[in-house]
Amino acid sequence: MPRSLRLVVCALALALGTLASPASVSFAADTAPKLAANTARVHYHRPRGDYDGWGAHLWDGAVSETAWGSAAVPSGRDGFGLWWDVPLKPGAARLGIILHKGDQKDPGPDLFLDLTTQKEAWIVSGKLDLGRTAPDVSALAFGDLARSRAHWVDRTTLLWPGAPATGVDYRLHVSPSASLRVTTQGVTGGQDLPLRVDANGMSPELRERFPYLAGATVLKLDVASDAPSREWLRAQLAVSQRTADGLSGDATSVQTAGVLDDLCAYDGALGAMWTAGVPSLRLWAPTAQKVRLLLFAGPRTPEPSQAIDMKQDGSTWTATGAPSWRGQYYLYEVTVYTPSTQRIEKVTATDPYSRALARNGERSLLVDLDDPVLQPPGWTTFTKPPLAAIEDATVYELHVRDFSISDATVPLAHRGKFLAFTDASDGTKHLKRLAEAGLTHVHLLPAFDIATVNEDASTWPALADLSK
Repeated sequence: MPRSLRLVVCALALALGTLASPASVSFAADTAPKLAANTARVHYHRPRGDYDGWGAHLWDGAVSETAWGSAAVPSGRDGFGLWWDVPLKPGAARLGIILHKGDQKDPGPDLFLDLTTQKEAWIVSGKLDLGRTAPDVSALAFGDLARSRAHWVDRTTLLWPGAPATGVDYRLHVSPSASLRVTTQGVTGGQDLPLRVDANGMSPELRERFPYLAGATVLKLDVASDAPSREWLRAQLAVSQRTADGLSGDATSVQTAGVLDDLCAYDGALGAMWTAGVPSLRLWAPTAQKVRLLLFAGPRTPEPSQAIDMKQDGSTWTATGAPSWRGQYYLYEVTVYTPSTQRIEKVTATDPYSRALARNGERSLLVDLDDPVLQPPGWTTFTKPPLAAIEDATVYELHVRDFSISDATVPLAHRGKFLAFTDASDGTKHLKRLAEAGLTHVHLLPAFDIATVNEDASTWPALADLSK
C-alpha cells in the first residue's frame, strides 16, 4: 500500500473510532513523518514484535477521547514500533495514555504525558518511563533485566516462567559490581553458572509454597555448599535462556524472597539490646555488601559523631558500643544492590527494629526500655486485667488526635496527644463508662509515624474560625 494511501486509511480509522481492530491493521516499516502542530505522538515498542491486538486508550488532552472498548488504531509503524498521532485540545496540559490489548495493560498504571514539556514520548513494553528520545532497544529481544520474572526459591532451585523449552541453555549470572548487561551475544559482565532443567518439575512442597508459580520450569543449581549462594545473594542476579544457535533467547532479573527464607532466616533478637548498661546492635541484612553504624549526638546534628563498620555475622550485621551511647541517635548506612536502579547503592535508613525514634522518624534513638528513668509510675507493678479467651474481647477503635483535640476539659498542651489519656477529662470519663458497660480493649491509632504528617508543630498552619 502506498504510504499516502496508508495514512489516509489510518486517519479514517481514527476518525471512525474502531473501523478495524488493532490486530487487523498492518503497517510496513516506515519512518514517522514530521509531527504536526497541536499533535502529540506516542511510540510503543514490544521486544518480540507481537503487536497484534494492541491499541491505545487516549483521553484528557485528546480531541477525540477513545472508549475503553474501542482502542485507537496506530497511525503507523517504524523501526522502533507502533506510533499514534493524537490531535490535542487547545491549551491541553497533559495527555492520558493506556496501551492495552483488551483488558491487558502495558505497563499497567495510567500514564500521563506532560504536554507543557514534551509532545512526543517513547514507551517500551513493561517500563513506566515516557522517554523523550528513542531508547536503544536493539538487545531487548534477548531479555530485559529491568524485569524480575525468575524466582530463586531455595538454595538449589530457581523457577523460570513458562514450560520448559527444548534445545535451550539456562544460566545464572552473578555480578557483585552490578555490571550485568543484556546484549545480542547474551548476558555479559559477570560470572555465569550452568542451570539444569529438572524434568520432575515442581515438588509438592514448592507447589504449596509458590502456587502462583505453578507450571514454571524448574532449574537446578549444583553447588557444593551454601556459602557461594550466600555471597551471590549480595550481588546483581540474572537468569538467561539461549538457544543452541544463539539466535534467540531471553533474560531476566531474579526475585530472591524464597531463597532468603531458606538460607538466611534468623530467629534471634534484633535491634538495640543492652547488657550491664552496654548496648549492642544487630541488623538482619543478608543482601548488604557493607553496613556502617552512624552515631549522632542529636536528632538533627548534621554530621555523625562516629561511623563504625559493622561486622558481618551470617545474615546479620553487629556492633557493640559503650555506655556513653545511651541517648544517642543512629542510622545504618547500607551498601546494597538495588533492583530498581540496577546499581550498587549506598543508602541510609533507620533501624527497622527501633525502640524509639526522633521526630518524623528521621533517626533511631538508643534507649534501654528497662531503664527506670523511662518508666512511668506503676510501670513495673501494673498488672493487665485477665482475659479468659480472645473472643471475650470487645474492642473500641479510637484515633489519638480525635479523642481530645476538641475536648475543653483537656489541658491545651495535651490536646490531640497521647498525654490526653492521662487527664481526668470528659473523654476519659466516657471511656470509663464504656468499660463499665463491657468494653475490654481500646485500639489506638495511629501509634506510630505517618510519612505524610509533619510532627513539627511549628510548621502547622493556623486555621481561621471554621464554625460557619
